[in-house]
Amino acid sequence: MPEPHNSDGVIAPTGVGGAMDLAMSEAETLERDARDARGAPGEQQPGGGPTGKPRSLWSDAWHDLRRNPVFLISALVILFLIVISLWPSLIASGNPLTCELGKAQQGSQPGHPFGYNNQGCDVYTRTVYGARASVTVGVCATAGASIIGSLVGGLAGFFGGWSDAVLSRVADVFFGIPVVLGGLVFLSVVTSETVWPVVGFIVLLGWPQISRIARGSVITAKQHDYVQAARALGASNTRMLLRHIAPNAIAPVIVVATIALGTYISLEATLSYLGVGLRPPTVSWGIDISAASPFIRNAPHMLLWPAGALAVTVLAFIMLGDAVRDALDPKLR
Repeated sequence: MPEPHNSDGVIAPTGVGGAMDLAMSEAETLERDARDARGAPGEQQPGGGPTGKPRSLWSDAWHDLRRNPVFLISALVILFLIVISLWPSLIASGNPLTCELGKAQQGSQPGHPFGYNNQGCDVYTRTVYGARASVTVGVCATAGASIIGSLVGGLAGFFGGWSDAVLSRVADVFFGIPVVLGGLVFLSVVTSETVWPVVGFIVLLGWPQISRIARGSVITAKQHDYVQAARALGASNTRMLLRHIAPNAIAPVIVVATIALGTYISLEATLSYLGVGLRPPTVSWGIDISAASPFIRNAPHMLLWPAGALAVTVLAFIMLGDAVRDALDPKLR
């Protein structure tokens, strides 16, 4: 009769003593496997923290973002843009409004690497100072649209019923307004030379997109078991929204808002190009592109530098949004 074998291929002894030895051997094997699965004390495990402690969604996303070259490159570009928006004199010592008509449309010269525009203003200085208006419009418009859209969409998705129907129909009304046509109508009657009319218009037409994303995320989050358990324990609506639903429904909103920021900067440049956005003496990439368009054949440098800065800025924010989306959405891994 063949000898019995255990799971490791070792001949198992028979009898009571053999059965005890076999049980002890299996227990040691299970303990060893469990120890190997946990890892050594303090060892970082994939998908978890030290000693097998699982990471949260945000810490796991940050763990992935730090190793994503797309995120690192775009974050460095955006950080540079923010710095020069706050302190443009760090890299541009001139005045963007100081012009010399005798140097109009001249090319690159020592101390003026980007040449001069049709008014004799330094293109390099205006390109650096133009980042301030564009970044300000993008950040403020994104913040306003995200706050309003998150509140409206979150409340509509949480309470449902008639409030959901009313708020959704209001959002649909704003969705039906063409952005460029609405800008031409709305901003053409505004005489202010600041960035706030443009910010207000973008927020007015931008919050419905965030609202739909927030509404869908809240509807999905409130169906989870932990929300139902909190409701059964008598948690108030405010506590459920702030403590349980909002932290788990905010990730899609952050992703959409990050990508939309680049879109809003491009929209500001488009409206300024059409003459209804920012107006002189405000320095903006859209204004400079509009002024340089008729002279693109004779002095292409007037158009290429502000247009290139605009393209790099929009691309950086879109790349950042894509990286954040990949990190916060486990389905894409």
